[in-house]
Formats: sequence, structure tokens, C-alpha cells
Amino acid sequence: MTSLSPHSREFWEAIDKLVESSDIIIDRPKGTSHPKFPSFIYRVDYGYLKNTSSMDGSGIDVWVGSCGKEVDAIMCIVDLMKKDSEIKILIGCTEEEKEIIYKTHNETEFMKGILIRR
Repeated sequence: MTSLSPHSREFWEAIDKLVESSDIIIDRPKGTSHPKFPSFIYRVDYGYLKNTSSMDGSGIDVWVGSCGKEVDAIMCIVDLMKKDSEIKILIGCTEEEKEIIYKTHNETEFMKGILIRR
């Protein structure tokens, strides 16, 4: 029987391989503002995996924390304004950084997300 659990070893190994085989591009460093929403300041480094693709046609999004290079979790996001969904990979995030990321994706009525820990 195949497990559909997000906690399955194979799932996390696949995410690890994807991250290990891709360059991480931080295009929105901690402390910078969002290009379309200048009042939004990134509190954790945000970027993408180079040469990957996500639902929005850009690279797979990543949040990179201050605690190493291990994949910690993913955020599963539904964006009602863009009418899409996607995952964001969390790499090296402390519990405080995970909480910041979780709140970031749930602070408006238009975007909702769940955090799935490894």
C-alpha cells in the first residue's frame, strides 16, 4: 500500500533532492519590501529554486531561515486573488521563523496556508 501522508519518507526525500539539485536564489532578502506591496516587509529570506517551475510559472518558492540547510517544512497555499495554489519549501527555519511564515500566509482574507512540518 502506498502512503499518501505528507510525512512519508519518500516525499521528503524527493523534496530534499529537488533542493539539493537546484540553486537557491534569494530575490527578496529579509528586511526588504515586496515589489508590488511596498508596505509588506519580508521578515525571513524569500526566493526560489532556479530552473524549477511552480503553479505561477516561476520557480518553486522557498523561505530560507537562519538555521542551516535542512528542509524543515512546506507551506501549502491557496491564493484567492490569483486563483491558484502552490507549495513553498521552508529551509533551515527556526520555530519562530516558521510562525512568521505561517502568519504571513494567513494574514489576509485572500491567502490561506497550512504548515506541514517534516
